[in-house]
Amino acid sequence: MVRLFGYFFGIGIVLALGAAAGVAIYVSDLTKDLPDYEVLARYEPPVTTRVHSSDGALMSEFARERRLFLPIQAVPDRVKAAFLSAEDKNFYNHPGIDVTGLARAVITNIQNLGSGRRPVGASTITQQVAKNFLLSSDQTVQRKIREMILAFRIEQAYSKDRILELYLNEIFFGLGSYGIAGAALTYYDKSVNELTIAEAAYLAALPKGPSNYHPFRNTERAIERRNWVLDQMAANGYVSAEEAEKAKATDLNVNPRQRGSYLFAAEYFTEEVRREIISRYGEDALYEGGLSVRTTLDPELQLYARKALHNGLMRYDTLRGFRGPVTHIDVNGDWGPPLGEVPGLSDVPEWKLAMVLETSEDEVKIGLKPGSEVSGKLSDERETGTIAKKDMEWALRHVVDGKLLKASSLADVLKVGDVVYVERLEENGSAWKLRQVPEIEGALVAMDPHTGRVLAMVGGFSYADSEFNRATQAYRQPGSSFKPIVYAAALDNGYTPASVVLDAPFSKQVGNEVWEPKNYGGGFAGPSTLRAGIERSRNLMTVRLADDMGMNLVAEYAERFGIYDKMLPVLAMALGSGETTVMRMVSAYAVMANGGKQIQPSLIDRIQDRYGKTVYKHEERECRNCNAEEWNGQPEPELIDQREQVLDPMTAYQITSMMEGVVTRGTAVTVSELGRPIAGKTGTTNDEKDAWFIGYTPDLVVGVFMGYDQPRPMGRGSTGGGLAAPIFKEFMAAALKDTPPADFRVPEGMKLIAIDRKSGMRANEGAPGVIMEAFKPGTGPADTYWVIGSDSFQTSERSKAISPSADRAISTGAGGLF
Repeated sequence: MVRLFGYFFGIGIVLALGAAAGVAIYVSDLTKDLPDYEVLARYEPPVTTRVHSSDGALMSEFARERRLFLPIQAVPDRVKAAFLSAEDKNFYNHPGIDVTGLARAVITNIQNLGSGRRPVGASTITQQVAKNFLLSSDQTVQRKIREMILAFRIEQAYSKDRILELYLNEIFFGLGSYGIAGAALTYYDKSVNELTIAEAAYLAALPKGPSNYHPFRNTERAIERRNWVLDQMAANGYVSAEEAEKAKATDLNVNPRQRGSYLFAAEYFTEEVRREIISRYGEDALYEGGLSVRTTLDPELQLYARKALHNGLMRYDTLRGFRGPVTHIDVNGDWGPPLGEVPGLSDVPEWKLAMVLETSEDEVKIGLKPGSEVSGKLSDERETGTIAKKDMEWALRHVVDGKLLKASSLADVLKVGDVVYVERLEENGSAWKLRQVPEIEGALVAMDPHTGRVLAMVGGFSYADSEFNRATQAYRQPGSSFKPIVYAAALDNGYTPASVVLDAPFSKQVGNEVWEPKNYGGGFAGPSTLRAGIERSRNLMTVRLADDMGMNLVAEYAERFGIYDKMLPVLAMALGSGETTVMRMVSAYAVMANGGKQIQPSLIDRIQDRYGKTVYKHEERECRNCNAEEWNGQPEPELIDQREQVLDPMTAYQITSMMEGVVTRGTAVTVSELGRPIAGKTGTTNDEKDAWFIGYTPDLVVGVFMGYDQPRPMGRGSTGGGLAAPIFKEFMAAALKDTPPADFRVPEGMKLIAIDRKSGMRANEGAPGVIMEAFKPGTGPADTYWVIGSDSFQTSERSKAISPSADRAISTGAGGLF
């Protein structure tokens, strides 16, 4: 008997050894090509890039996986407890595999054989790290064994806290969010530190199956799973039974975070920043690199810019009448659902979509588009209101088949079922006014002339309606707003503000045709000073001046200022017939505003990588002696500006002084109502297709453009002074309301001499028609009456006394040199 027992025992041992050898061979085969777990030490997950305004406010986030990496030390204990209770309560005690949990899962799966149920897993957090980082999600025995082997190795190589950190930052939570920090923001718009016990428990419930526990589609299952996690937290001693019961009594209270732009009115700016980052570093860096971008945007100025441009566009548009409803709905019964399907303008929240319910002689009754609940479901509430006749008077002039007609009643304009935009007259009131999206478009850019920092930028009426940025992407003719470049080139090359140019008919042979430019409004002023020419925006004077000094010189200055990359040196370009952008024009005017320094416009101040290292900064000035730890009598820190001087500082002041005249007595006199020193120039192109005004104070440059996206005439009288300048004025009134007026800085050595405004010759200070003009050292008013482009010649009484024989005309030259 003993011998038989020994025989069977020996066979058993042999079989066991054979099985062990087989298992060893099998496991060895599985481990041949196991991934290198050491890559976890270099873990850099895709992280959200965040864009901030100049005051630190969050503007936007860009990510393929909405994730913010959070060190384990920053994760609150209650959040860790929720995940340990939900996923792996023995995490800090097992070597990578929970044998008890594994045995329980095996028994359950055997019991479920043939039931069609999904096999129950027993993966520890370490195993999930191995699967998520190094393996696939295949439901196979081979993958599970490889997962266990890797879990053992990971436990030997890394601390428990590091493994938990990897897990919490990698897992998917649904709604496009990854990692605990991203999930807290996505589901509750909170930081992890702000999560309640109930909220932490719900987030811990999600990794098992985010879609199974969706907060709105599967609310009951989600609450059931959350409550199970809370029970586990209580059972494991992380919270008391009372705390768990109190948390279980609450709703999910999920408040999904909005996507897109988080800073109101900054959509065009944000999109421009997005394109710039991609051009610099590529899409992967933007959507996965975890960059921190500090922009130049001033949120307050941005709001002023948006409001001013909106008002200007609507002011023009309403004068052209009502073009009809957004759409029409045929409804019997509840009008809420069909109206809720009509898309509105998300970035114009003060406007609401409404449907006409009734029309009468004095008012229109409307139903407002229902709001959406947190889940995205349309609200059951229905709000109605009225539009009084006086609040839609402008719409009685309505467009039918391209013709502007005058309606006799409100019913001729709006019919039941028409969907229109409305704006509430008083907060919480029921009275509304009719609105329509302007057909005309425009742009506004505000810039610091000393640094090139773009402080505000609006690229159109609504980004939701059109993402095309008219500030940077629309190439339009600047018209007369280009003339200061011509005059600056002249002043920089021997001419003075008192040089006289003939304002009279001009013609030039161009190929087989004769080019004959005209002044806006016709007429001629005869011989006039350069100052008078720019103040009154005389086309013929500008052409003669450009012809006299040569268009190659004008082209050189236009390229220096950055208006064009390569300008065609033909005379028509002197009148702004080329195409450029608002951003380029504002940058060019910034050169004149800052004393002639080259400007590189920037929307970004600084970019930091995920570790906080600065990888880009706009500030290029050198700061000497800035890093001293203490003061030992050394010189004070000094900022060295190494930018190129593209215009003489004295020339910059002269052209600035001349453009102050444009505001005080020229084509932009409406801007003078601001009551502070402002220089600027209007611009209007042929057939009034484009209207511009670009102006500046010593520390702020602003450019405004208006025109149809498909250029067409805006109507006689639609000039830069009439359309763009009022927008500029409204913006500046708000932007400068808390700053005292500042005079333009006069360069040292500049001379102010009294001259006759008409002749440009020396005069007695205080006499009628006399102004103080700025002259560079070595120049001054002409002693003889030089007229550029004329064969006539006159002399002053003073010049006759000096040279009685002066009787011949001088038709070329700058004049005023001595």
